[in-house]
Amino acid sequence: MWFIFALLSAVFAALTSILAKVGIEGVNSNLATAIRTVVVVIMAWGMVFLTHAQGDISQISRKSWLFLILSGLATGGSWLCYYRALQIGEASKVVPIDKLSVVITLILAFVFLHEEFTIKSLIGCVLIGMGTLIMVV
Repeated sequence: MWFIFALLSAVFAALTSILAKVGIEGVNSNLATAIRTVVVVIMAWGMVFLTHAQGDISQISRKSWLFLILSGLATGGSWLCYYRALQIGEASKVVPIDKLSVVITLILAFVFLHEEFTIKSLIGCVLIGMGTLIMVV
């Protein structure tokens, strides 16, 4: 099931890039990010209430709060930079560079989460990096 959700995530991310590139024309990138964020917040809280998960909020640990807040700040930074890059660059070049996050995530997961970094992971990282360079140059 995780694979289906991951695949849907990729499809929605692709749609996000194309729709954003069209929608951001003539709009300040920070304002565009704020509008997008409001939509995401409404949608996320809607899912919380739809699935009756709001009662679980009191069970979240301090550690989880801290890391969820830090993750939110990282997301905000990512979105602000992404929208600015998308506004001034071509989507076909911005998006591949943005997807270098896959390589960076694998490295950070190895260093900080002590996840396994296999030869397959290394080859994948190299191929993603080379593919990004080929697409951008």
